[in-house]
Amino acid sequence: MRVVRAGPLTTVQDLGRPGHAHLGVPRSGALDPPAFLLANRLVGNAAGAAALETTVGGCALRAGRPVVVAVTGAPCPVRVDGRPAAWGAPVRVPAGALLDVGAATLGLRSYVAVAGGVAVDPVLGSRSTDLLSGLGPRPLADGDALPVGPAQNGSRAADPQPYPAPGGELVLPVVPGPRDDWFTPDAPHTLATGDWRVSPASNRIGLRTLGPALTRARTDELPSEGMVLGAIQVPPDGRPVVFLADHPTTGGYPVIGVVPETSLPAAAQSPPGTRIRFVPVRAPVLG
Repeated sequence: MRVVRAGPLTTVQDLGRPGHAHLGVPRSGALDPPAFLLANRLVGNAAGAAALETTVGGCALRAGRPVVVAVTGAPCPVRVDGRPAAWGAPVRVPAGALLDVGAATLGLRSYVAVAGGVAVDPVLGSRSTDLLSGLGPRPLADGDALPVGPAQNGSRAADPQPYPAPGGELVLPVVPGPRDDWFTPDAPHTLATGDWRVSPASNRIGLRTLGPALTRARTDELPSEGMVLGAIQVPPDGRPVVFLADHPTTGGYPVIGVVPETSLPAAAQSPPGTRIRFVPVRAPVLG
């Protein structure tokens, strides 16, 4: 498939490259795994086949041969040669036709799966674009050619999974620690009750916040230590950053808590300005 319009940020993603944190390599991968997995299921791909993750503005692709595609994640208009096509369902695109994935109407990131998967060369076992380390293919640019693997046994049925409307706020459970003792006693209360919003500076590395500063009780330097997906790191300005898929594997700023992984897809789909409510919990949220 030929990239006609790359959009603001369209990357190749799969389920990531786990197991390399000791080498300083993030896991990366799709920020909204449920939407990514659904797209692959709709076109009959294996769960880990590479697909495209668009950001806000979608993308447009011209098919070099007949293909079956599916668009999931953030709802958006889908057109084939200018004619409306289904979102959240398999769509046949004839050879030479233009698939246009429009701007998201709710949320931020849409997923475009093609039967056979995006067959770029894997790096460390994954085809994911990692914006922090630079591993994997670079973000798409106009004119790029995307190799497509051989299709399997056609599309599969999938239970309808409408995009969960975020409403007026993003609710994030928080397991306290491991460095909550580096903050003043009022900091956890501020985290739980403050007027927090999603910052426009957010990206695949982390969801940045706007709101009151969390005050540290200790001002000495914290030796760099391992960082996990969902860690809430607090930089010197006191505004929490929730680490997403491309997060650094180590860091020297204290982590006041951790958001369980099951809550991160909603974080990845929350546009700037969305109100955030951090809810302290005492055990990991399973789901």
